[in-house]
Amino acid sequence: MKLYRLLTGPDDSAFCARVEGLLNRGWQLHGSPSITDVGGRGYVAQAIVMEKAGPYPGFQPSSEIEPD
Repeated sequence: MKLYRLLTGPDDSAFCARVEGLLNRGWQLHGSPSITDVGGRGYVAQAIVMEKAGPYPGFQPSSEIEPD
């Protein structure tokens, strides 16, 4: 199973630490980061992916999610 996460947050050292922590647990960067400015403060987004064998705890595949 390929897992995907989109991390978002203020462009600060805490965001970098979140990304670093996940990279050190086997996640990989996916694509380029994105940055925007809101009221003079930078916000970033970075996609990460991981290949995982078997089920992932708490994960619900989109095929099992009922539409709103």
